[in-house]
Amino acid sequence: MYEWLGPAMFLGALLLLSLGYPVAFSLAAVGMAFGLLGVALDIFDPILIRAFPSRVFGIASNFTMLAIPYFIFLGSMLEKSGLAEDLLETMGVLFGPLRGGLAIAVVIVGALLAATTGVVAATVVAMGMISLPIMMRYNYNKDLACGVICASGTLGQIIPPSVVLIVLGDQLGVSVGKLFIGALIPGLLLAAALAFYCYIIALIKPDVAPALPLSARTLSGWPLAQKVLKVMVPPLFLILAVLGSIFFGLATATEAGAVGALGATILAFANRRLSLKTFREVADTTMRVTAMVVFILIGSTTFSLVFRALSGDKFVFDIMANLPGGYWGFMIISMLIVFFLGFFIDFFEICFIVIPLFVPVAQALGIDLLWYGVILGANLQTSFLTPPFGFALFYLRGVAPPEITTGNIYRGVIPFILIQITVLLLVVLFPALVTYLPSISYGR
Repeated sequence: MYEWLGPAMFLGALLLLSLGYPVAFSLAAVGMAFGLLGVALDIFDPILIRAFPSRVFGIASNFTMLAIPYFIFLGSMLEKSGLAEDLLETMGVLFGPLRGGLAIAVVIVGALLAATTGVVAATVVAMGMISLPIMMRYNYNKDLACGVICASGTLGQIIPPSVVLIVLGDQLGVSVGKLFIGALIPGLLLAAALAFYCYIIALIKPDVAPALPLSARTLSGWPLAQKVLKVMVPPLFLILAVLGSIFFGLATATEAGAVGALGATILAFANRRLSLKTFREVADTTMRVTAMVVFILIGSTTFSLVFRALSGDKFVFDIMANLPGGYWGFMIISMLIVFFLGFFIDFFEICFIVIPLFVPVAQALGIDLLWYGVILGANLQTSFLTPPFGFALFYLRGVAPPEITTGNIYRGVIPFILIQITVLLLVVLFPALVTYLPSISYGR
């Protein structure tokens, strides 16, 4: 009789989100309103509400989620201390003599920043502020410059250690360490494909991505090698130490994140970049992002508790499990839903609202959740890059100089979207790209 309440609740949450209300409060408000309605209509016993405090406590004591502030701190420390800027400048000089060298440097540094921040906004903004003026100064095509920055910035969705993968692992019930290792090959494959495209387009159209003039190549020979060793080796060692400790089973993702945060602080101190102001800025950024995630978690817990009590999860399961095409029907529809939602709401909201509804269906259809998680991350990465609503486009627009138009950004990302879709299809068609490394490191 009241089967419509579950879908109405979901639509109500989407309506509030579309009106611009804060996500955490929108979810909590809808959950409370429909909870009171459910009690008034005698659909479920009020005692159900008593389960809420224990579920919130479960969130607060979740060891896996503790990795989020550590990795945010790690990436923020490298960015705020200026180490990321040094990395980009050094890579630019190293690849400068090559046509398209600056664009390739942006992809490599974007991948490295993605492996430290794991947050799209931080990477795109940092890359836009640092590299876009340099690329404009050396007559790079505006469309290509904007496209490569946005595409490189979204690598943080899939290249481990990623905050996105941490949350996905928690929601899917998959080991975060396995998810990190499983995403490694697809992430590196995508970064290589982006760099290869920049190299090829520079060969075909030299004017689009010229080599740096001799006057700009201030370093060469041993001085350049010294700078590369000084600037690149420590961050690379830090990233390899974090991922290696997970890969070889020496540490959990949370423990590796703590080591990474400490390592980034030591790097900043060793380079004389660690001031009280820097430390306060890093701590503030970490606190703000972590608080946002926790409040969204609490709001989504309120929402999901009532949604399940109203049999909304059963309603979704019945629809998704009985789609035409079965296994592939569910895969296509679930990916389209996530891709579409990625235009309008952030990944955390998608993960806490939608993914838990898909998990029971995926399990019932025999889908490997490790593989499914990596595909979801790659899918969202493409969504955040796609006009007209992709988040990465807006982040770059906010820091781009006046001569860069929205049209430049939209046109620039199109070839990179096609590359990402191609890599996504490869991962779908060849699951071993995801499952091979975890099977080695975990022995199954």
